[in-house]
Amino acid sequence: QTRISCKDVPAETLYDVLHDTRYRKKWDSNMIETYDIGRLTINADVGYYSWKCPSPLKNRDFVTLRSWLPLGNDYMIINYSVKHPKYPPRKDFVRAVSLQTGYLIKANGDSACVLYYLTQVDPRGSLPKWVVNHVSQFVAPKAMKKIYKAGLKYPEWKRKHDPGYKPWVYPEQNTLPSVSLDELSVQHADSLENIDETGLTEDHLSTSDHEA
Repeated sequence: QTRISCKDVPAETLYDVLHDTRYRKKWDSNMIETYDIGRLTINADVGYYSWKCPSPLKNRDFVTLRSWLPLGNDYMIINYSVKHPKYPPRKDFVRAVSLQTGYLIKANGDSACVLYYLTQVDPRGSLPKWVVNHVSQFVAPKAMKKIYKAGLKYPEWKRKHDPGYKPWVYPEQNTLPSVSLDELSVQHADSLENIDETGLTEDHLSTSDHEA
């Protein structure tokens, strides 16, 4: 669990940043690929995300059900992992599990906000202790700072990239195929392959990943 105060970024702007998969490519250097799979309701969808892990660890990916809710001037986005028959685990990734991950954006006046982030993730695999320490001490706080910086730059970027297109705000713009809950089931970690990576040492962590 972590939080960051975002000066000069309205809550609604940060909400757009967290939704906009096209913009995510501009700021999320750990992302390999992300895309929306389908929609369940006007405020819930299913999506795919793959994450570049510090080498020599194997990269991880997720299939998640995401829902969102405007709360007056505040916003909430939560997700958890699901199984989708057309998107099974891939050989080139370790399928990780989001038990529950959430963002809460609380407005702090008209032009600032506070972002709260809480996640419970099972990355699968028997990971070395240094990996867990690295993620908790460095990766999560740096990710929050990246989101904040992305929020500062988003309005200018969005003006040049389909400024009126926000299907998370205007559901009538959503052209994703419908997904039925009957097609999905909760992704339990114990049904996935467990990769043993305990033998990897921090000495082999790539320099670029330290800087990410």
